[in-house]
Amino acid sequence: MLTHDSDGFNRWDAGQRLALLALDDLIAAHRNGVEKVMDSRVVDAFKALLNGPMDDKAVLAEMLTLPSEAYIAEQQPIVDVDAIHAAREFVRQSLAMALRDEFLAIYEANRSDEAYAPTPEQIAQRSLKNVALAYLMSIEDEQGLALCEAQFVADHNMTDVRQALTLLVHSDRDDLASPALKAFGEKWAHDPLVMDQWFTVQVSRPQPDVLERVKYLMQHPAFSLKNPNRVRALVGAFAQNRVNFHRLDGQGYQLLADVVIELNRLNPEIAARLITPLTRWQRFDETRQALMRSELERIKSSRSLQMFTRWSRRHWHKVLL
Repeated sequence: MLTHDSDGFNRWDAGQRLALLALDDLIAAHRNGVEKVMDSRVVDAFKALLNGPMDDKAVLAEMLTLPSEAYIAEQQPIVDVDAIHAAREFVRQSLAMALRDEFLAIYEANRSDEAYAPTPEQIAQRSLKNVALAYLMSIEDEQGLALCEAQFVADHNMTDVRQALTLLVHSDRDDLASPALKAFGEKWAHDPLVMDQWFTVQVSRPQPDVLERVKYLMQHPAFSLKNPNRVRALVGAFAQNRVNFHRLDGQGYQLLADVVIELNRLNPEIAARLITPLTRWQRFDETRQALMRSELERIKSSRSLQMFTRWSRRHWHKVLL
């Protein structure tokens, strides 16, 4: 269906289901300490997509995108954060290594010096090109790194610049990411919406230094708990970084609880929304359940809780059950 169905949605849906089947096996393998082996059917299917007709590049870009960690988690009875992350990264890197030449060809075929225009054709072209670049960067291919650097420096349009910055920051090449972050931050310091993205890019990276980075950025002159958009861009984005927020030492939960308690004095509505990731504690393993529940209890017992008002009285009991 993925390679032959005439309907684009059916092809995309078949690809997602095929990827989930492979991911289920890899999640189980990681959990049981068994060597992970890539399903050749997934590689063959992706190769057929990359070598096939590109009548609709927007649909093709979606078909080449793996299910997100959040979506994979929704399909699991118990969320194993580390296994899901490891399995998805294994698939991504395996595809990139097996189909490196194809991804390079896709990237080159969709590069353009044409003046930027928000047309469907250009949008689809950029999407497909950036999906290919993301695969190349997942294995930190030297040619991919050079293309990513060049795309950032070219500064052709914000979509390409933001994607290149994200891929550099999410790589292990801090020697390339740090100057890019500095240049981007200095150039766009005057634009609050773009600076929100600058904060989010940094706290959504998979590396284990993210918690320390969040604490550092909370002291940044451009950050304020009184700015709801900035709070969502930094703390809210960190809470969506599943592999780092759900650290087994519970420090991610502790940081969020600290922010919620402080925010409740300033903006209880934002505080109530920010707490959502902790309220899903029942979906996780026993260790994380206990850590999340402990932080919820700490928030509940906080003196500042009086401003949770109606949300607190109606929902707090259900959250802790």
